[in-house]
Amino acid sequence: MSEIKISALGGVRENGKNMYIVEVGDEIFILDCGLKYPENELLGIDTVIPDFEYLRQNSEKIVGVFLTHGHADAIGALPYFVSEFNVPVFGSELTIALAKITCENDSISKKFKDFHVINAETEIDFESATVSFFSTTHSVPESLGIVVKTKQGNIVYTGDFKFDQTASAGYQTDFGRLAEIGKEGVLALLSDSANAENPAEPVDEHVIADLINETMEYHQGRVIVACVASNLLRVQQVFDAAAASDRKVTLTGFDAEKVVNTALKMKKLHLPKKGMLVKPAEMDKVSPEKLVILETGRAGEPLKSLYRMATGKYKGINLAEGDLAFITTTPSHAMDTKVAKTRDMIYRAGAEVKAISDEYNSSGHASKRDLQLLINLLHPQYLVPIQGEYRLMSAHAESAEQVGIKPQNIFLLKNGDVLEYAKNKMIIGSSIDAGNTMIDGSGIGDIGNIVLRDRKVLSDDGIFIAVVTIDRKKHKIIDAPKITSRGFVFVKASRDLMTESASIVTKVVQDNLDNKEFDWSHLKQDIRENLNHYLYEQTHRHPVILPIIMEVNQHRHYKKKKPVADK
Repeated sequence: MSEIKISALGGVRENGKNMYIVEVGDEIFILDCGLKYPENELLGIDTVIPDFEYLRQNSEKIVGVFLTHGHADAIGALPYFVSEFNVPVFGSELTIALAKITCENDSISKKFKDFHVINAETEIDFESATVSFFSTTHSVPESLGIVVKTKQGNIVYTGDFKFDQTASAGYQTDFGRLAEIGKEGVLALLSDSANAENPAEPVDEHVIADLINETMEYHQGRVIVACVASNLLRVQQVFDAAAASDRKVTLTGFDAEKVVNTALKMKKLHLPKKGMLVKPAEMDKVSPEKLVILETGRAGEPLKSLYRMATGKYKGINLAEGDLAFITTTPSHAMDTKVAKTRDMIYRAGAEVKAISDEYNSSGHASKRDLQLLINLLHPQYLVPIQGEYRLMSAHAESAEQVGIKPQNIFLLKNGDVLEYAKNKMIIGSSIDAGNTMIDGSGIGDIGNIVLRDRKVLSDDGIFIAVVTIDRKKHKIIDAPKITSRGFVFVKASRDLMTESASIVTKVVQDNLDNKEFDWSHLKQDIRENLNHYLYEQTHRHPVILPIIMEVNQHRHYKKKKPVADK
């Protein structure tokens, strides 16, 4: 039997959805509980969370969920998790506060109360292991790495991190603690790979702060800042720059006020000047050269908001000549097309665009040099690159080999792979269920591959509907087939196609009615196959074909009632 098992329910070979499992003996330690936002092919899907099936099967072994920081990729799946599992959740003061905000939007998860605030000095003893923490640098304060101390050595999970020697209080990495962990002996290191491919070193945050200050000072009109709500470091830099240029700030966007006000109350953010926050309803009273609109949200939401502002679809705010759209978030490469379209629409509206990424390499994730420095501090026996697509994990592995990690000691896992440590050796052993659970509106997990495939087909080729009414007893068609289409062809310009399709349906239905072994499913399948062959022949497209067969009986006999005599 394996002494230690390490597996990923999410977070490897993808961006976000971080959820890792460390099993020591009969105890399961869950590291982060995140979500990811869908790529374009997941039509209509709001978010994607890990599949909890393995945890359901082993719920009695779970001792807790340990959170590294307050971003959606680490805490976003918590509302769904705590609705099912009654286990304690541990995190720093701010991380727990943001986790509670995340859980407030769900009627079940908002009742969950088993949150525990910890810090970098905390140690929690369990039967098989001790869990401790260390301070890291990220774009949200109080980010922590996690150490699961076992008899065989430490298992270290970095969460999202980078090294910045100029980081301010609340954002600083504890290098001394890292060195101590390394001296104790690190069995396995689960390390952030999100920026491993970038050869350029990210600039220090004070350089970014100077750029934001300069932008605010010299622009003569409104500045609309696009920023992720939970990137509190960037929000503070905007507040500081606005105060320095004597500007007021209006908060807009998803959960903006809730997140910012929570951080202000906890003194994780501060306002350099009193009265500098202005309600959206009152911003028209502030002259444009004295106003900053801070548009926040989740992941790509601030950019989508800029797009709506540029096209006149954002309530209360339209971009116009003299405005500057200032993009202070660094979108993923998957959003490149959306960013380009947004820039184009902003310029069409007469405004200007400026982005931090145009001038500097800015990231909240470790560079190649940071990753190598971490390895040299910890000296792990095994390395598990996480948090990133395969090419990023592979770049991380290559960097690790350059500082002496043997290739056979580096594991590029897939979600569901299980690393097993037994007899002083780590190997990829069994696998566990680790699929995606789709969140679509109020539906959780009710959207599968078949539904997504149908949505994809509908988006590509549309739908083709054939309605026909039959009398099965008389073996005849009562009403000629009615053909309609949406998203396939323009009906008025395709009368011949529709007429021929109706004829095909008529023939197929009549052939089936004449068959003594009539079968409903066989009839519908025949219609689909014949129409699909014809439509592809004519259009080289495959619409979703929906046959609707209605049955009537025209020969119902009713007994005539005898008239009742008047009394």
